[in-house]
Amino acid sequence: MVEQQSANIMVVDDEAVARISLAEVLKLEGYRVATAASGEEALSLLDKSEPFDLIVLDLKMPGMDGLDVTDAVRRRSPGTVIVLLTAFGTLETAMQAIKHGAHDYLLKPCPVPDILASVRKGLTKRQQEQQRQHLVSQLQHAITELVTVEGAETSEEIASPQPDHLVQVRDIVVDRQRHVVTLRGHQLDLTPTEFKILSCLVETPDRVWSPQELVRHAQGYETDAWGARAIIRVHIRRLRKKMETDPSDPEYILNVRGVGYMFVGGKAGS
Repeated sequence: MVEQQSANIMVVDDEAVARISLAEVLKLEGYRVATAASGEEALSLLDKSEPFDLIVLDLKMPGMDGLDVTDAVRRRSPGTVIVLLTAFGTLETAMQAIKHGAHDYLLKPCPVPDILASVRKGLTKRQQEQQRQHLVSQLQHAITELVTVEGAETSEEIASPQPDHLVQVRDIVVDRQRHVVTLRGHQLDLTPTEFKILSCLVETPDRVWSPQELVRHAQGYETDAWGARAIIRVHIRRLRKKMETDPSDPEYILNVRGVGYMFVGGKAGS
């Protein structure tokens, strides 16, 4: 587990003064800091170096903007926390930042104490998630050992249980450990948010989830009913394009009008 003071942070901003100044402030706090002047350079650093715990990222940059970089980082390093900075803040861009998986969204010029507080909060969130994953891994290991011992002590043949990290419903398998979903043996190319929404639905077949519940589960924050519908509708549409033979006539993820969405446990229409 990475301690906050030894956390690896990247600062991405096309403005040299802002980039260098923030990097120096973070170094004075004891963090290890790398800098990038563009989204493309940031991704190159991400691929070449050890994982970054947190990235402070400017929203408006030539070439790849902050949202493009956020999407790419989420695919390459899902555990990395993103803090977005922008001098052109609107409600729409704030919602976009959250939908793309950013931890926080700050307006420039932002007071240094506010940035440091956001960084500390983001690193705490990352530590807690790492601890949770570690505990789950330990629990799975202990269960595996227990099953092995019990199997050796009995002469009865028993069917091997499905591994705890795998959930299968119909021809879809969700691997919660590897964050991978396969459909009829083929891996789906999902964003982290799409994976969380789909795994939530698959793990509770035939249960209807409201958009607000799905936002809370996938993004970890509360929003009003209108905002939740707008956010989840986009992700459901993308999931259907990746999963359904005919997205206009879905057989997996159905809309329950006025309530929410559900994953059909048995083949639709059967």
